[in-house]
Amino acid sequence: MSDFKLVSKFKPTGDQPQAIKKLSEGVLRGDREQTLMGVTGSGKTFTMANIIEKVNKPTLVLAHNKTLAAQLCSEFKEFFPENAVEYFVSYYDYYQPEAYVPTTDTYIEKDSAINDEIDKLRHSATAALSERRDVIIVASVSCIYSIGNPIDYHNMVISLRQGMQKDRDELIKKLVEIQYERNDINFVRNKFRVRGDTVEIYPAGSSGSAIRVEFFGDEIDRICEINPLTGKVESTVSSCVIYPASHYVIDRSKLKKALNAIYEEMVERVKYFEENGKLLEAQRIKERTMNDIEMLDETGFCKGIENYSRIMSDRKPGEAPFTLIDYFPDDFLMFVDESHVMLPQVRGMFGGDHSRKASLIDYGFRLPSAFDNRPLKFDEFYKKINQVIFTSATPGDFEKEHSTQIVEQVIRPTGLLDPNITVKPTEDQMDDLLSEINIRTER
Repeated sequence: MSDFKLVSKFKPTGDQPQAIKKLSEGVLRGDREQTLMGVTGSGKTFTMANIIEKVNKPTLVLAHNKTLAAQLCSEFKEFFPENAVEYFVSYYDYYQPEAYVPTTDTYIEKDSAINDEIDKLRHSATAALSERRDVIIVASVSCIYSIGNPIDYHNMVISLRQGMQKDRDELIKKLVEIQYERNDINFVRNKFRVRGDTVEIYPAGSSGSAIRVEFFGDEIDRICEINPLTGKVESTVSSCVIYPASHYVIDRSKLKKALNAIYEEMVERVKYFEENGKLLEAQRIKERTMNDIEMLDETGFCKGIENYSRIMSDRKPGEAPFTLIDYFPDDFLMFVDESHVMLPQVRGMFGGDHSRKASLIDYGFRLPSAFDNRPLKFDEFYKKINQVIFTSATPGDFEKEHSTQIVEQVIRPTGLLDPNITVKPTEDQMDDLLSEINIRTER
């Protein structure tokens, strides 16, 4: 499947047909920015779905909170049951970021509770972008935050097929490299188990099926999809792809290079603190960094690995981080829903993150490279846009100034218009109200 197929018992009515026609033509013509100005209740989501079907491009829909994103995702799943509709939001149920308050000498350690289901959906989203073009991802502002390099992510994928020459131990080693854990008892997502010549893997983005790989010597004899709870075979497949269990994975040679760079930055930072008489900070950054280097070397992972994302993805200082947007092909289409709220939210993300990191870096809790584990600045976000349609009942000045066309959607599918509003003076308002009530009563 490579084309979007919209399934709905409804047909566009009211102002929807002209809005769909104009905006679709604008996208196909190559317009970079357009605005859909639709009143509340005019069916903007249905209009968006029709545009997606007509232009047939991988699509990112931005929503300003998780609840709205979930609602949009649910609606798009109903409109496109045969296509990949994914959900990408922050996977934290609870998140206390790492911070330091110098005035009270209080260090607050990072504390969080990760929602396993949302983490699975995030992996499912990036996996879908790797496999197909008929993808719609509904995302919150989380999509402008740093995740791993898409090239490294794709390079670490394990591809298996029936009849392939592959050593069982080699597969196990590769699974550990891409952050899967061996657990022969508690078989859940991101885990694998080994039973003789059989390796069972529960993929990171799986929605309920695990993979069983059966070996005959050094050859893959059979690949099955199984129920992870009962072990019952659901289907036999000729090939499968196992995506990494973390977006921060790199191969061993790159990891060694990154560890050397982290060590060199640590030495430089220790020297800076010692020269400025900050011996406590020097000791602190040395201990913390050496502990992280040891963990990364042994397991390929450490707590707070995202703070080293710039070094691990081989970016220059200050360079924009890799985000979900980088996983999309170059010709993707973006919708910014409720753009009058969403765009200011994107603008505001960088400042708060930077000020919190400054204290951690100044007092020896993090290396300066941690500054580059950050959300995109607004101009960086804007540069990554290929084509965008802003949707709002009240678009802001930015949308109006940058759009090649502003398409209005005023008449609702029901044909109802907003009532005319009459503003009257407050003087004699009770008498006027009684008069209007009497008129309505007579009618």
